[in-house]
Amino acid sequence: MISLPRDRMDQVVKRFELLEAQMAAGPAADQYVKMASEYAELGEIAAKVRALRGVEQEQADLELMLTDKAIDAEMRDLAEMELPEVEDRIENLQQELQILLLPKDVADERNAILEIRAGTGGDEAALFAGDLFRMYERYAASKGWKFEVDSLSDGDAGGFKEAIATISGRGVFAHLKFESGVHRVQRVPDTEASGRIHTSAATVAVLPEAQEVDIEIRPDDIRIDTTRASSSGGQHANTTETAVRILHIPTGIIVVQAEKSQHQNRAKAMQILRARLYDLERSKVDGERSEARKNQVGSGDRSERIRTYNFPQGRLTDHRINLTLYKLDRVMEGELDEVVDALIADHQSKLLADMGQG
Repeated sequence: MISLPRDRMDQVVKRFELLEAQMAAGPAADQYVKMASEYAELGEIAAKVRALRGVEQEQADLELMLTDKAIDAEMRDLAEMELPEVEDRIENLQQELQILLLPKDVADERNAILEIRAGTGGDEAALFAGDLFRMYERYAASKGWKFEVDSLSDGDAGGFKEAIATISGRGVFAHLKFESGVHRVQRVPDTEASGRIHTSAATVAVLPEAQEVDIEIRPDDIRIDTTRASSSGGQHANTTETAVRILHIPTGIIVVQAEKSQHQNRAKAMQILRARLYDLERSKVDGERSEARKNQVGSGDRSERIRTYNFPQGRLTDHRINLTLYKLDRVMEGELDEVVDALIADHQSKLLADMGQG
């Protein structure tokens, strides 16, 4: 039997019913939007709690029938046959509720900033960085998310030395946060006459989009320079004339943004800087919980090799959860759900284990 926090379940149902009544009363538009967001968040938990209560009542009724001598033997036999199925339903609902009641990462529902950089491997690393960028672009499209290219730095032989995009939609960061780390590729480059397999790498960083209320950036802490710039950028190209470079003096973080509009460049560069500072702040907090962090799915450390893409074998291996798939071509087309779902499930099981130890 799974132990569930019954007080917390009661609180969720009460809060959900209160929101339901308040929304029905017709609040102001801004209040309604805020309530609707919380209502949607609590709705699934409240529905599961109510379902569990209903099935638990069924169980109690069946158990009563088994002990009530006034009920004829045939009815008691039926009750005995039904009881295991009801107990299975209770166990399934308890497991589902256990997951729903896990501590939430406050950033899970946020948009994300995706940063991909070519690592070791020269031209081949830049080509692989481009392949990864397109993989995430296709995955975003399959989820109905908006994929907005922020900046691209072309590789000498194709691909990208660096590519940054903002991905917007529901639960973006929750799905992509385990993608941070070093992605390694093994394949035969087009330029390799002898057919020898080369190994190269690209670094992926997924940052939750930060709001102004999350991170205060003081004017004295930044230096902004504007320069003339030009970029090709392939299919995502913008004929760009002005680049904005922002240096955050206390941390040394530098953001360069080049688009058509200097005003847009500055706003986008500030958005990326805010996300990097927010990620830095989150990493500090995580560092303070380093022991607990080790039990999670990777550390999100950019230096950690998390995945290998072996093209000759058509194989993808995620080293953190020992997952191997032999459908690399489909993964590169954006079919990432199997990998993402496995990472989320493993993360949840680690959280459950931590709660059990606590």
